[in-house]
Amino acid sequence: MCGICGEIRLDRSAADGRAVSAMADVLAPRGPDSAGAFAQGRVAFGHRRLKIIDLSDAAQQPMVDPALGLTIVFNGCIYNYPELRAQLEGEGYRFFSHGDTEVMLKAYHAWGPRFVEKLYGMFAFAIWERESGRVVMGRDRLGIKPLYLAETPGMIRFASTLPALVAAGGIDTDIDPVALHHYMSFHAVVPAPMTILKGVRKLPPATLLTIEPDGTKREEVYWTVNFGPRSGDESLSESDWQDLVLETLRKAVERRLVSDVPVGVLLSGGLDSSIIVALLAEAGQHGLQTFSIGFETVGNERGDEFQYSDIIAKRFETDHHKLFVDSSRTLPELQNCVRAMAEPMVSHDAIGFYLLSQEVAKHVKVVQSGQGADEIFGGYHWYPPMMGSRDPVSDYARVFFDRDQSEMARVLDPRMLGDDHSRAFVERHFAQPGADRPIDKAMRLDTSVMLVDDPVKRVDNMTMAWGLEGRVPFLDHDLVELAARVPPELKIAEGGKYVLKEAGRRVVPSEVIDRPKGYFPMPALKYLRGPYLDLVRDVLNEPRARERGLFQRDYVDRLLAEPDSHITPLRGSKLWQVALLEFWLQTHGI
Repeated sequence: MCGICGEIRLDRSAADGRAVSAMADVLAPRGPDSAGAFAQGRVAFGHRRLKIIDLSDAAQQPMVDPALGLTIVFNGCIYNYPELRAQLEGEGYRFFSHGDTEVMLKAYHAWGPRFVEKLYGMFAFAIWERESGRVVMGRDRLGIKPLYLAETPGMIRFASTLPALVAAGGIDTDIDPVALHHYMSFHAVVPAPMTILKGVRKLPPATLLTIEPDGTKREEVYWTVNFGPRSGDESLSESDWQDLVLETLRKAVERRLVSDVPVGVLLSGGLDSSIIVALLAEAGQHGLQTFSIGFETVGNERGDEFQYSDIIAKRFETDHHKLFVDSSRTLPELQNCVRAMAEPMVSHDAIGFYLLSQEVAKHVKVVQSGQGADEIFGGYHWYPPMMGSRDPVSDYARVFFDRDQSEMARVLDPRMLGDDHSRAFVERHFAQPGADRPIDKAMRLDTSVMLVDDPVKRVDNMTMAWGLEGRVPFLDHDLVELAARVPPELKIAEGGKYVLKEAGRRVVPSEVIDRPKGYFPMPALKYLRGPYLDLVRDVLNEPRARERGLFQRDYVDRLLAEPDSHITPLRGSKLWQVALLEFWLQTHGI
């Protein structure tokens, strides 16, 4: 787990090591244990390392294999690297380290770029071929690890975060109007390859990018997931599906134990993280360290779920840590949380993950987390209405979008409005083959787009801000592929995630399974009052915000006057959404 960056010149110039160093400095929190750099002619790579596997200097990056003529920078973890290493050794390869990075290099040499199809893990990488001058980049199937790109005449730069690219200079930092539309309408989700800035793109998940020395680029998607039954699935009973889900999840959890340092769990008290703890205990993990966070209650909205996490901690005898954060501590940390965002992320729980990660990093370097279960097993309230939908696009937009196009016309400055880009994006995605039923279309969109650029990105950014590696077993691609085959009726029944709940009853106490659905709470950012409202008002009244003029001022003034009256369909603050974008831009000097 690390931060990576680099520059590739497409002209005859030498790569700028100072620009790479500037990017690596921004990435330092992602890799606090060591730093490395490589430069040769038109290519320069930078790396910040978090030591998880092979703690020796032999696994330092950028890693150069002179015999193979390959150099790599790699962020992530390959869970099946021991098996791949054994296979490569059988083919005659010899290793000088004991980690997964060298396995990536050898695997690329042995099997070519499609070696990624053999990987179980999360990854973003760049490999330079010395002889051909070619650079190949790749990103894991579910986009767990980020990879941002900035292209200017004669040059391409890449980095693990967008702010790192900004630090290197020379990019267009104007706001992309289409991305702004997605941010304000599509619940702050800006789908790849877009970002909020015109000059920065991101490599889509499950994609390989090949860059030739002359600047020719080629993208290749190496994995997609089809929703719906496969041949033979019709014979599977409800109990069979439960068996398959539990066994596949068990393997996913066990895979994510590969580490040379201890592995803990972020335990929210919900079903998903509770199952992870149960399966780890079943696998023989004794004294497992678990971590929960809670906030002050605001009005009738409770700020913690300790009563449920306590049940799991007691049942499985974990070494449990409860962190209670009052508002006096949260407010001063908000700017640091926003600084840790690679892109503006409006969800209230970002600050929760940030503060929780700060505490967890004092105890462990690796944690497993339950993100992804709601998307792949149908846990959200907008899925049941999709079952019999005759107008899937409209029905999805009504329950998921923060604003429709008529409201957007009252929100955005006319020069930024344009067409209904978010609805058009959903229409295009729903029209793609591989998901026939309306509910499958919605779940595929959420799994491949929303999940990647909302909860998964949030976990990566907030954990890595403290040099903490977050692993997400629900996004093991075997489990994602299996969940896509499960009949939707078995996913959305009885409030959602039915097949997971029933499988979970075999290992988790029923009082955790049958509880009301919860969310990672942060009430103070939903109901902006007192110093939080003062902060938001200051941000939106900054001269930079007024000069930027993204939003119509009368709309901003209405939000400031009545913040509690403007809540999105997904229970978020419209005022916080507007303010967060400006807060993020100002924090990063844009």
